[in-house]
Amino acid sequence: MALYSSLSADLVPASVCGDFDQGLGMMTGIAPMNPMMPGLGMVPPPPLPLDLPIVKEIIHCKSCTLFPPNPNLPFPAMRERPPGCKTVFVGGLPENANEALIVEVFGQLGEIIAIRKSKKNFCHIRFVEEFTVDRALFLSGYRMRLGSSTDKKDTGRLHVDFAQARDDLYEWECRQRLYAREERHRRRMEEDRFRPPSPPPIVHYSDHECSLLGDKIKDEAAFAEAVNVLLTWVERGEVNRRNANNFYSMIQSSNSHIRQLMSHKAAHEKELEVAKDKFKTALSGILAQFEQIVSVFHAASKQKAWDHFSKAQRKNLDMWRKQAEEIRNMQNEELMGIRREEEMEMSDDDMEDTHDPDDSGPVAQVEALKEENDSLRCQLDAYRNEVELLKQEQGKNQEHTPPQHSEEDTIRQQQLTFLQQALQGMQKQLLKMREEKKQREAELEKSVEDKQQLESQVQSLKEGLENLNKTRTHQVSNTHTHTHTHTHTHTHTCIDVSVCSSSGIISTFLHVHPFGASIEYIFSYLQQLDTKINTGQVGALLGRLPCTFRQELTGVGASLEKRWKFCGFEGIKTK
Repeated sequence: MALYSSLSADLVPASVCGDFDQGLGMMTGIAPMNPMMPGLGMVPPPPLPLDLPIVKEIIHCKSCTLFPPNPNLPFPAMRERPPGCKTVFVGGLPENANEALIVEVFGQLGEIIAIRKSKKNFCHIRFVEEFTVDRALFLSGYRMRLGSSTDKKDTGRLHVDFAQARDDLYEWECRQRLYAREERHRRRMEEDRFRPPSPPPIVHYSDHECSLLGDKIKDEAAFAEAVNVLLTWVERGEVNRRNANNFYSMIQSSNSHIRQLMSHKAAHEKELEVAKDKFKTALSGILAQFEQIVSVFHAASKQKAWDHFSKAQRKNLDMWRKQAEEIRNMQNEELMGIRREEEMEMSDDDMEDTHDPDDSGPVAQVEALKEENDSLRCQLDAYRNEVELLKQEQGKNQEHTPPQHSEEDTIRQQQLTFLQQALQGMQKQLLKMREEKKQREAELEKSVEDKQQLESQVQSLKEGLENLNKTRTHQVSNTHTHTHTHTHTHTHTCIDVSVCSSSGIISTFLHVHPFGASIEYIFSYLQQLDTKINTGQVGALLGRLPCTFRQELTGVGASLEKRWKFCGFEGIKTK
């Protein structure tokens, strides 16, 4: 009983638990054990001051006494804690220690499941809870004495360490799998909660559903759902010879819906064009009013009216004029951007209409460059005219505008600078396009020359092929004539030594096989003598000598087999 009270006093300093009453435990003298207490393995202990040493006291039991180790000695080394460890190794037991003594000492720390004691003064103790192992490790280094005996067999120094046990590992793995299953179940529940609902099931095909679906397809509001059902039926393979006409009518109704879609598209495009026209008309009216307002400000800025305003009024008029000009310029740029987009769309449509699919690549590129060159030249001329007009207008304004209107001159000068920069950019682009045009024309000329060279080469090859065919025909006719006149001589001279030797060997082989042999059997025999020979050569040789070798069919049905026999003597007998 005093063991656990001393352990509690040593594990937690008195300053931390000074108000703790040990008499409130479940048993007399034993404090209540909470697995979540610091120092019991479940929660790390609170940090203790580094200068506060852990004091171990003498522990008195009924059958033995435990003396603490020297506090100046280092803590004994321990192995790494296995996962789910509930078993400890206790070494250095006295030789006379029995299992009851072990239960008396370590049973106060926690409930024990099993004790495996060895004859060599050590044992393994398996506890119910994992945190009990941390309590047992506290006794490592204590010196045990049985009773008051000083005999060597009644004393020993305890060494407590973690121990590996298959049961602990198995239980730990089971808990991990349980946690994993719970986590998977939780994730699955989360995914199911956030997953969108599945679409409604598609009904199976029947004549009644088919008639209803045909009516839905003709209905514009339910067309999308009806087409999905029709697609599912076709993919399922519901179409057969009996209901093919029904499916054909539904597909025909789907096809007729295309005209409605195209009409809807045309109506929306028309509405879009009408809206664009309304927007452009309204924007043009707004710009016209802006121009009138700016004209009013310019008229008020003339000297005959400007001199009659006060200084504050002039300041306000000048500020209002600048704001009106800025807004006017922004709206004008927006309108010009819309017009440029329309011109680009119209030019794209014209290019698509005038595009010829038979044009070759380089020629089409050269034509496109020419058109782009012309358009750039026109734009360049327009910019030049606009610059000249601005210069003339600036000269007139300088004659009639008072000298204090330097800001308006600055704005016009900026516009002139912007136009000059745009003009320079267009000139550079025009020069670049001209260079590209020259390169394209050179490439076109080169491709034309290459084409002419290829055509001349093809023509020469055709002529050479015709001459070769004529020469070959003449040679073939001469060969046939020579063969016809010297047939007997050629027959005797074409038989070389290898053919004669092979025919002699085959004759000898078939002579000792009177019932014949297959061509594979003959080939396997000849291959041992001549490795360069093949089955085709053997078959050709046997076929060339019908008076010496004859092919016969033996067997019936599946056992039908072709065999060659030697018939040279039969020809001599008939003669």
